[in-house]
Amino acid sequence: MESRRRHPPWLKVRAPTGVDFFATKRVVKLWRLHTVCEEAHCPNIGECWSHGTATFMLLGDVCTRNCNFCAVRHGKPPAVDPTEPERVARAVAALELKHVVVTSVNRDDLADGGASQFARTVLAIKALRPESTVEVLVPDFRGNWAALQRLLDTPVDVLNHNVETVPRLYRSVRPGARYERSLALLAKAKSYRADVRTKTGLMLGLGENFEELASVFRDLVNVGCDILTLGQYLRPTSSHLPVVRYVPPEEFQSLRTQALSIGFRHVEAGPLVRSSYHAWKHLG
Repeated sequence: MESRRRHPPWLKVRAPTGVDFFATKRVVKLWRLHTVCEEAHCPNIGECWSHGTATFMLLGDVCTRNCNFCAVRHGKPPAVDPTEPERVARAVAALELKHVVVTSVNRDDLADGGASQFARTVLAIKALRPESTVEVLVPDFRGNWAALQRLLDTPVDVLNHNVETVPRLYRSVRPGARYERSLALLAKAKSYRADVRTKTGLMLGLGENFEELASVFRDLVNVGCDILTLGQYLRPTSSHLPVVRYVPPEEFQSLRTQALSIGFRHVEAGPLVRSSYHAWKHLG
C-alpha cells in the first residue's frame, strides 16, 4: 500500500537540532504564535529554524476548508485575535529577521477572508523592523479583490498565492478552490501594484503530467508571476491523498530550466522545496 511505501533517499532529512533552531522555537512559543512549519509538518523546519526564520500563520490553526493534501486541521476557527499582528512583529524583531513570511489558514467565515489581519501584521512588522522585507502567502479571499487591494495598499514586498496543482486535479486536491480564481488573484495583484513581486507554488507527484505543468507555467507567466516554487507532495496521513509518483531531483531541475526559459525571474525546485523554502533568496 502507498501509505507504507518508503520515501526515496533524496527525501531523507536530519532531525531538527542546533542552538538557532531551539532559539526560534522559544521565540515562537513566547509570543504564542502558530507556524506553518509545525502545522503543515514541513520537512524543512530544521533547516529554516536553524537559520532563524519561520513562516508565521495568522488567524489560528483551524481551517474552514478541508483540502485533501493539507495537514492543517479543519473545523470552526477561533475569533480573530487583535493582538496577533503585534505579537508577530515582536517575534520578527526578536529574531532579527531580514525576510519574513506570513501566511494563514483559510478563513471563509470572515467577510474579507482575513485580508485585514494580514494588512495589520505587515504594518506592525514594518513599524518595528522597517528593514525587513515581508512576504504574505495568502488564500484566494474567495475572489474579494477589494480585500486584496487593501492588503496591497500596505508596504508588502512579495504577494504569494499557491495554485498547488494542475486544473484537472483541482476537484480532488483543492475542492474549495478554483484554478481560474487563483490565476485571477495573481493577475489582480500585479494590476494593483506593478512593483510587488508575485509568487506561486505547485506540488508534484499527484498525477499531473509534463504537458499540464507546461501549460500552467505559461498561464502563470502570462499573468506576470515572478517567482515559482516546485516541490514533492508528501502524504501527511493515511487519510490524505496518496502519492502517485516520487519525482526525482533531476526532473525538478529540468522543470526549473524550462520555467526560467519562459520568463520566471526565480524558480526554486526540488523534492523538499516548499513555498517558503529559501524565501529570503527570491528577491535577488
